[in-house]
Amino acid sequence: MKQALPTPTSITAELVETFADENDVHALAEAATAAVLDGGGFGWIKPPTAAAVEQYYRGVPLVPERELIVGRMDGVIYGAAQLQMPSRNNEAQSFAVQLMHHFVAPYARGHGLARLILRKSEERAKSLGFHVLNLDVRSTQKGAISLYEAEGFVHWGTHPAYARVKGQLISGHFFYKALK
Repeated sequence: MKQALPTPTSITAELVETFADENDVHALAEAATAAVLDGGGFGWIKPPTAAAVEQYYRGVPLVPERELIVGRMDGVIYGAAQLQMPSRNNEAQSFAVQLMHHFVAPYARGHGLARLILRKSEERAKSLGFHVLNLDVRSTQKGAISLYEAEGFVHWGTHPAYARVKGQLISGHFFYKALK
C-alpha cells in the first residue's frame, strides 16, 4: 500500500468526457482499487483485476446516463464520483440524480479532495437542471457519512440489510440534498 501523500500544491475536480491519456485511466483504476481494498464500496468486496477496473472506467464516459467527475492533486487522479441520471422514461423522478461511487484513495485522504469532488458533482447536477441529489452509503463508511452530513445532506432512511461483506449483513444509509 502507498504511503500518505505530501501536501499537494493544487487540488481540482473536473468532468471527464474523454480521458486525456492512459495515465489518467491507470491512476483512476489504482485509486479505485485502493479504495475498495480499504472497504470503500462500489459494490465490490474484492477489486477485479487492474485491466477490468481500467476497462470499466474507460466505459463510464460512454454511457449517456452517466457523468464522471474526477479529483486531482498535482494533476494526478486520486478520486472520483459518478452522477447516474434517471432513465428517460422516468418522468416522475426526472428532477433527481443519484451520486454513485464517490471515493478518494486512502493514501490521498485528508486534503479536501472528497469534498471538492462532491461539490463539483453538485454543481454539475445543477447545471444539468436537477433539483435533488440522492446517495446511499454503507453504515461502515463513517468518514463519508460525516462528509455528507457536513455538506447538508439529509439522512432519510436506513436499510438494515443493505450489503453483505465477508458474510456479514451491513446496514446502509440513504441521503438526499435539495440543490438550490
